[in-house]
Amino acid sequence: MRRPLLRLVLDTNVWLDWLVFGEPSLAPLKAAVAERRAEIFIDAACAAELERVLAYDLGKHSLDPAAQAACLAECRRIAQPLQDGKPAECASLPRCTDPADQVFLEAALAARADFLVTKDRALLELGRGKRAIPFRIVTPDAWGQSPDSGPACVSRY
Repeated sequence: MRRPLLRLVLDTNVWLDWLVFGEPSLAPLKAAVAERRAEIFIDAACAAELERVLAYDLGKHSLDPAAQAACLAECRRIAQPLQDGKPAECASLPRCTDPADQVFLEAALAARADFLVTKDRALLELGRGKRAIPFRIVTPDAWGQSPDSGPACVSRY
């Protein structure tokens, strides 16, 4: 019997590592998506944040408008879009100390995600908190350490 696909939401920094920086630590995540063991979801707010950040000066990795558009097209190819509108349950989510990061929590909830994959300290701290969250908040490294490309060592709240 085939297991259901893992449902993931990625924060902007993880998307940058995937689309721009070619971060090797994302290999397990990329493989899980390519092999259809996991699927990624994104909502309009997270996509807008990614579009905004792709236009930043990223030093030697800065992107011209054509490269930015190509990254966004690749994101759209990889990720399943979420319908606009916040679930009522968003009110029950803990508040992130960085208000700009709340959109990732809301997207993970709307996607019924198993994992929010992030490098953001404030989000990771929420994942270690005592308040119940219906998904795991993990780093890409922690996500990729499990033999099933999902962190067995991180308990669900």
